[in-house]
Amino acid sequence: MSDFFEHGRRWRKSSRSDANETCVELAHTLDAVRDSKNPAGPVLRGDVRRLLRAVRVG
Repeated sequence: MSDFFEHGRRWRKSSRSDANETCVELAHTLDAVRDSKNPAGPVLRGDVRRLLRAVRVG
């Protein structure tokens, strides 16, 4: 996973991202996600921890 800063926020992109960069990025604060192909685009804000728990549970 790679980390970088943009607009005062640190973003992490999965090491499993493919050559086309089709991946989401996660804010280090776990309160936002965005499309890695469009980092200047919209950001989905919310309780990412809760989302990750729900994904794990199925």
